[in-house]
Amino acid sequence: MGQNPSISQGFEAPQDVLTIGEMAREYNVTLRALRFYEDRGLLQPIRNGVTRYYNAAARARLELILKGKQLGFTLTEIRDLIANQAAEPVRSFELSLDETQILAQLSMLQRQRDDIERAIEELRQTQERLAGANGVPHASVIAASAASAGANAA
Repeated sequence: MGQNPSISQGFEAPQDVLTIGEMAREYNVTLRALRFYEDRGLLQPIRNGVTRYYNAAARARLELILKGKQLGFTLTEIRDLIANQAAEPVRSFELSLDETQILAQLSMLQRQRDDIERAIEELRQTQERLAGANGVPHASVIAASAASAGANAA
């Protein structure tokens, strides 16, 4: 990927940069994730030896990466979307998407949600069968019983 900017030996970090630890804490990501994004060419921190410094542009780029992940895009898709906007800095991940990408992502997320809902239902049915086989009332029966007992006491 691209060459990381480096810093000379007499470097004093400007006030507007964060170290990797500060960046991780501020954005609630791991050090490993930040290094991974760097290895994948998504982030290019300023380097002084082994120390990484993240300026405002790197922080904005991380925000785009995290928004892309939140919307369910892969890192490859995120990198491509960011790269396609290289001429003009992307201020919002959503603004870098076209209608086809949005519709494809919505379709994929809907399929994932349907799969999750089926898995949840299957696990609930399994739980009910196991509870019935063990003579233990289902949790919903216990909750309904407790609710009606509370209503009768009032």
